[in-house]
Amino acid sequence: MNAPAGGSPKIAVLRERAEGETRVAATPETVKKLVALGARVAVETGAGAGATLADTAYAEAGAEIGEAGAVVAGADIVLGVQGPDPALLTGAAPGAWVVAAHDPFGTRARLDGYGTAGLEALAMEFMPRITRAQSMDILSSQSNLAGYKAVLEAANAYGRAFPMMMTAAGTVAAARVFVMGVGVAGLQAIATARRLGAQVSATDVRAATREQIQSLGAKPIFVEQVAGIEGEGTGGYAGEMSPEYQAAQAELVSGHIAKQDVVITTALIPGRPAPRLVSDAQVASMRAGSVIVDLAVEQGGNVEGAVAGEVVVRHGVSIIGYPALARRLPADASALFSRNLFNFLSAFWDKEAGRPVLPDGDEIGDAIRLTRGGRVVHPRLVS
Repeated sequence: MNAPAGGSPKIAVLRERAEGETRVAATPETVKKLVALGARVAVETGAGAGATLADTAYAEAGAEIGEAGAVVAGADIVLGVQGPDPALLTGAAPGAWVVAAHDPFGTRARLDGYGTAGLEALAMEFMPRITRAQSMDILSSQSNLAGYKAVLEAANAYGRAFPMMMTAAGTVAAARVFVMGVGVAGLQAIATARRLGAQVSATDVRAATREQIQSLGAKPIFVEQVAGIEGEGTGGYAGEMSPEYQAAQAELVSGHIAKQDVVITTALIPGRPAPRLVSDAQVASMRAGSVIVDLAVEQGGNVEGAVAGEVVVRHGVSIIGYPALARRLPADASALFSRNLFNFLSAFWDKEAGRPVLPDGDEIGDAIRLTRGGRVVHPRLVS
């Protein structure tokens, strides 16, 4: 970061412009902490409105409140939930950091704009899954909330109760919930469905998740006797399945899914379209009134027929395709997201320089830096 020597670095927090985005990249809590580090924080008027955070709360925490142009002027760091339009950042300091979730594979034109403007874009979703970066991991914090909210959305759309109920009028059977993909979101979905009293099963391409599923009281559903297919990708993410595994899984799932009341799909492979897990024929095999929640709908969806931003009814089954479900818990989502950003900045805060410094060769810096010196520099984005 090429901030002028001396004085406090200026951190700008803009109001999110993306349709449906309710979160904000800093809360009064993290503003207060940033000010304590020695930063000057400027927040755009109304930035926290979607998360019910008033301008007065930011001001009381030590932030300057103003319009976008004034907030960005001279900023050394710009914080965002989603990467802002480069046109909004005119006036930022040369080499300013833009710290946000940038969707690097889907917004190349925006990244080129950052490069042309001489800005250093840092993609928080590229944070490596290593011990010292756990507190900075926005994907985990937001996925945790999304998995929880997915179950609540399913329960709301499902026309029956989740727990088994024994009444004088008869017994109500427990809902059967099947979770596909046992990462952070899937594990939280399992735990939440179990707390609501559902009968839960789950599957994943990574054999190592079997014990995690069982530890939460759910039944693991795994392809057996397909040698050498573990599905473990780099950095703890799921990898792509072989054709043999895909065929075996499709057969297993087809028999299981027809008996389920609720299906929640969470499978994502970074930088690639979401894998198709549920076909239209499998949807048709479920009984009318069943519910599917597709958490990967923004990346093309795990479920055939899922539509981003909509609830589609196919064969009597409701397919919920709400994007970024953490947005539907804006206060908590903002609190966690902003703490992730603060933890990142504070971890690299150089007391002598009075500002964060991201040294060359650092594992975290090399993983998240997208643009620098007027161009896109990330190895995964440079052909």
